[in-house]
Amino acid sequence: MARIQQGNGLLSSESKSFRGTTESVDKLDDNSSESAVNGLDNTEVQTDKYGFIEGAQQYSSNSSAEDVPPEILRQREAKWLDMLNNWDKWMAKRHKKVKVRCQKGIPPSLRGRAWLYLSGGKVKKEQNLGKFQELDSQPGDPRWLDVIEKDLHRQFPFHEMFVARGGHGQQDLFRVLKAYTLHRPEEGYCQAQAPIAAVLLMHMPAEDAFWGLVQICEKYLPGYYSAGLEAIQLDGEILFALLKRASPVAHRHLKKHKIEPILYMTEWFMCAFSRTLPWASVLRVWDMFFCEGVKIIFRVGLVLLRCMLGSQEKLKAYQGQYETMELLRHIEPRYMHETFLVNEVIELQVSERDVEKEHLSQLRRWKETRGELHAKSPPRMHGARAIMSAEPPSRQDLRQNPTIIVESPVAVENDGGRPASADDKKVKKKTKGKGEKEEEAQDEERGQTAAVAELPPVEVTNPYPALAEPEDSPSTLGSQQSLSSGEHDTYL
Repeated sequence: MARIQQGNGLLSSESKSFRGTTESVDKLDDNSSESAVNGLDNTEVQTDKYGFIEGAQQYSSNSSAEDVPPEILRQREAKWLDMLNNWDKWMAKRHKKVKVRCQKGIPPSLRGRAWLYLSGGKVKKEQNLGKFQELDSQPGDPRWLDVIEKDLHRQFPFHEMFVARGGHGQQDLFRVLKAYTLHRPEEGYCQAQAPIAAVLLMHMPAEDAFWGLVQICEKYLPGYYSAGLEAIQLDGEILFALLKRASPVAHRHLKKHKIEPILYMTEWFMCAFSRTLPWASVLRVWDMFFCEGVKIIFRVGLVLLRCMLGSQEKLKAYQGQYETMELLRHIEPRYMHETFLVNEVIELQVSERDVEKEHLSQLRRWKETRGELHAKSPPRMHGARAIMSAEPPSRQDLRQNPTIIVESPVAVENDGGRPASADDKKVKKKTKGKGEKEEEAQDEERGQTAAVAELPPVEVTNPYPALAEPEDSPSTLGSQQSLSSGEHDTYL
């Protein structure tokens, strides 16, 4: 039976497998969102800044209490535009700075483009021009098409992109998932891929979302969506082993009640917490995940387990297996709050080396008890730098095709536009000449009026004019304050 989860208004299945089989799909309640969704197609509704219909996503209005002031946001946007224009240099020489900026949160207007660059999807797309269009034009494997169709309305049914059955959001989601089954026919379709693809589509066009999905499935979480789910089971054992060090109390409690990791972490990991956390936290976790890799997913899981089960005082009310499982299914909002969660994740000392060391240990144990793995997965890449080092891009692969035109002191010279004026150079020198600590202090100082904040108005080009929203739509309110007009500007 499906249920509506308070975290972000998503439908969550209690079935043990995410594999895209008719049997597992039939276990879901097809009527669960039918009555709530149908009736909204022709009705004017209010959405929050993320595109969710008001009231559908709990915590969305309060989860980001410390919204970044517009002038600070514009500074960050200018910095990100500079990084994207010189991506190879930043990744090679100033990767730590990129990581810090991802931890602070990528500006909403540039999030989709940044994710594509961080994941290596931009390079894949440039190296395989026309590939998505070729896959999109093919009919697809009938054994997957029907299953994908049934899953479309279950992905974020209260988000403005996916609220209408047969709308452009669901159409693009179908195209992306179908294309992946043709790209990897031996893997096919897994239900957990649908929310991943849907999150990507909220921030980028279908072709970019396809290559983002390819990178997640092949580089970040290889083997997660293969038959048998061996990779996710193995990572469950890794999580449990890391928990022994992060929170011995929680580890002992779960072991005492014989609660296997696969019972509570499958949806967390396979959906990268997109069906678990409030939306502001989802986006911040994904910003760090694309930059630093799967260790971020492990850290989030460890933080939640430690917060919920990390002391004897907390365990007094959860003495049995049932009570503990209920707690893990209904995480307290305070532990999922954006600021709290991100700070805890950053501070938790779990590195790629820790994950890989435990991976080898658990792999040996798996072979001793269960034999060889049936699905051979490529080694996973731990974040953007590892992916870029493994497949070095050319400058041509990294060229930008911007939909935002900005005449900023940072971007003008790098884009080969008009020569920078004396004032431009002065501002650039002032910004670039400061030390890292001074720059960060300036970046975070609330209410300070910076020279970059006086940038001229921007021109935003909608690459999907047919999908342009009415002038007074809630999605466009407040867009004059910043390059970012909100998370719901899905195609910037």
